[in-house]
Amino acid sequence: MNATPAETLLRVYYDRFNARDVEGFLQLLSDDVLHEISQGPAERGKEAFRAFLERMNRCYRERVYDLAVMVSADGRRAAAEFMLEGEYLQTDGSLPPARGQRYTLRVGAFFEIRGGKIARVSNHYNLHDWLRQVA
Repeated sequence: MNATPAETLLRVYYDRFNARDVEGFLQLLSDDVLHEISQGPAERGKEAFRAFLERMNRCYRERVYDLAVMVSADGRRAAAEFMLEGEYLQTDGSLPPARGQRYTLRVGAFFEIRGGKIARVSNHYNLHDWLRQVA
């Protein structure tokens, strides 16, 4: 079965995430992208997303695997579930101190797609599980 344009877009999104390709990643987003961060504030726009990615790449080394992508019939909404393996490299704000701890999380993400670009990303994971793993 052939992938839909929305499924292809999300698979490229996660390929670029795994490659830590910030510029390539940002090309997939609408200029006014809404980023709903798990257990954090919502941010709008590519520059806010860029700052988020730069902080993430500085503090964490993460890789998505076992990716499943689901797309609505009209291609305007999609969801992804995946496993995330990571290493905590540098202390992130008020979170526990980083000492190279490794972790694995199940993550869910929801997307709105407009004009062939990602217009909304809502990520969800179990923060308490992550805290337990890096304690």
